[in-house]
Amino acid sequence: CVLTGRWMNELGSNMTILAVNGKGEFSGFYHTAVTATMNEIQVSPLQGSQHRTNQKSQPTFGFTVNWSFSDSVTVFTGQCFVDDEGNEVLKTMWLLRSQVDNIKNDWKATR
Repeated sequence: CVLTGRWMNELGSNMTILAVNGKGEFSGFYHTAVTATMNEIQVSPLQGSQHRTNQKSQPTFGFTVNWSFSDSVTVFTGQCFVDDEGNEVLKTMWLLRSQVDNIKNDWKATR
């Protein structure tokens, strides 16, 4: 399973992961199809790393997206799988942190 390339999810968001280097580090771009803000959606940069594939054929990985159009950051963690039909599939979980004005509102800053 290779992370490099263009990926799309069921909501229409897509990301492009550029080359993964020998240390497992990569960068790319994320274009979300959904947002909770009223701001115009923009392509946003991502940075991440994966376990090297020479040891595992279905590697775990993580990446951070710094949203260009809002005061928030999302971290993703997941694993790359090859399904029974030979298709590469990413399964991920994410946490989004939004900016809040003070510590009293911290409770509503993470989704």
